[in-house]
Amino acid sequence: MSEEILINSTPSETRVALVENGMLQEVWLERASHTGYIGNIYKGEVSRVLPGLQAAFVDIGLERTAFLHARDMVRSDLATEDDEASEPLIADLLRPGATVVVQVIKDPLGSKGARLTTNISIPSRFLVLLPDCDVIGISARIEEEVERARLKALVRILRNESDGHGYIVRTNAEGVNDFALSADMVYLGKVWWGKTRILDFALTRQP
Repeated sequence: MSEEILINSTPSETRVALVENGMLQEVWLERASHTGYIGNIYKGEVSRVLPGLQAAFVDIGLERTAFLHARDMVRSDLATEDDEASEPLIADLLRPGATVVVQVIKDPLGSKGARLTTNISIPSRFLVLLPDCDVIGISARIEEEVERARLKALVRILRNESDGHGYIVRTNAEGVNDFALSADMVYLGKVWWGKTRILDFALTRQP
């Protein structure tokens, strides 16, 4: 199998494409005029809890406090109908002054701050790491039951259960071997380890 990474960079935009056997697999685009926060992970401090709105405002160091709703503290991609019907009370989850690790899911817009979730997810090529979520999920786009079962079994065998992390197997993983999945797990583990060290350092540096 032949692989190529094609990069086109200008002062205003950078485009990266992954090509396998002459076929385009993935494209990444970054514009200099738009530096967003989506996907960034922060350790923030709860500034206000609003029971009437089922939400809280969290200071993550941006110009405006960010918004965290109770439903964004339940992992919706793996929740059952019963879970969705029994949304937890925000006052039972958070208190003013508490620290919380969050990820940005929507950029600030106008007078509104960023929107957050506590359901951290870190994607790689074949897997999505779910820190501290002991669940294995398979992309719904992988429809063949035999392949779904094979991938789930591989992830169970390869993952380090002592870490307490879960994974979602992405559509790109269909047909890949254990070496590819294992390499992704090692990469994701290093990324998460690095982020936790940075978050811990940032917290100790707060006045």
